[in-house]
Amino acid sequence: MTCRLCSQDLTIELDVEDFDEATSSSVGVSQKTPDDLLLKACNCHFHWQCLLDESASVAIDFKCPSCHASIISGSAPSVRVLTIYINEGGIQDDLDIHPLIVEEAYLYANPAARPARAFMTMCAEGDVAGILELVKAIEEDRDSEDMSPAQLLRYQDPLDGGMTGLHVAVEKSQQEVFWLLLCLASNIPIDAFPHEVVQLAQSMGAARYPGSEGDIREIRDQQGRTAADITSSMGLNWTGLLS
Repeated sequence: MTCRLCSQDLTIELDVEDFDEATSSSVGVSQKTPDDLLLKACNCHFHWQCLLDESASVAIDFKCPSCHASIISGSAPSVRVLTIYINEGGIQDDLDIHPLIVEEAYLYANPAARPARAFMTMCAEGDVAGILELVKAIEEDRDSEDMSPAQLLRYQDPLDGGMTGLHVAVEKSQQEVFWLLLCLASNIPIDAFPHEVVQLAQSMGAARYPGSEGDIREIRDQQGRTAADITSSMGLNWTGLLS
């Protein structure tokens, strides 16, 4: 069976560097693994990346790029694109790739937003070091068309209801990210923050970005909520959080 887009076998070749000499008997030998993404609505097969590369056109009407049948199920706001995906990790049944297609289509149209999407993922996962490294990298090597560090920190994600990283940090209970974003993007005096947060930011050379972009605490998502509103609704009891 082959991919309906590239006509190649539904496998991919793994990098030999991915193998552990202690556990693999095939070090230095190319290895193939399944890469078979089946659209359940029309039964067409693709490589994972081949289909995602078509996201910009697929997202227009959500039709299969091969047979042109509709690939969506459900209705707004619960639209899904159900698939069966087979790769080296096994079989994932009823895998919904609708969010991935929407995201890839958005990033295709807005390539400058890729760092911001990475930033939002870091906020959700609690990757404090990654956030600081990204902010520092943008500060050191930024083109005129790129977001500034201040804009990145206050980015409102159109794919997630206009939430900022601060909203997401609260929603995902990522306390360290919460403190860090307040430290970098609010007008709160620096001596009000936990010592560990200030020390980490300073050790990585991060600057504060209150500036003309506004205080991150005042930004509201598409539902009109500040991060403090979400904090209150969740009943969080982090020390000093609401104050």
